Amino acid sequence: MNLQHLRMAGLTAVVVGTVLLPLAASAGPAGGPENGGAADDAKSPLTHALARVNKPLLTAPEDAAAHCGPELVSPEGVEAQTCVLNRGSDTWARTYYRNATGQELGSVLTLMGPDGRIVETNCEVAADDQPDSCETPHQSASGRSATAGEYSAVSEFFGAGEDSPLLLRSGSNSTEPAAR
Repeated sequence: MNLQHLRMAGLTAVVVGTVLLPLAASAGPAGGPENGGAADDAKSPLTHALARVNKPLLTAPEDAAAHCGPELVSPEGVEAQTCVLNRGSDTWARTYYRNATGQELGSVLTLMGPDGRIVETNCEVAADDQPDSCETPHQSASGRSATAGEYSAVSEFFGAGEDSPLLLRSGSNSTEPAAR
């Protein structure tokens, strides 16, 4: 194996690790229910499907990095995880979701930059209970290398209609419980 193939294999391993680490972290604490428990059953469809939906990130150049918040589930049946992705000076937001409500939903994905710039994308969320994703356009950090940590993203899911309530808000910044 020549040096170029070895580098490519190493970079691929880093990208795969970057993608899988947030998914593993969202599985919950080690002291949770045993395999096959209700919590595992509730998360497993989205978690398994994220690997399929995540193919655009895996096919992106090897130096793409992801900063993801926790996987969240609403009582109404909306599941989502929101990430900020970054490659060189390009940064964008992506939300992975599954809509088990039985109704079409609306969603707004917002990317917020350190310079106060905001980019919003409206996403149509089909009522097909299949995992999917939505992205904002890529933003350039004026020729400098940006980091995903400088940006944050929020996705909001709501029913169709003007007076529909907010069903779920998912962010790229994880909230870790305070130590007691």
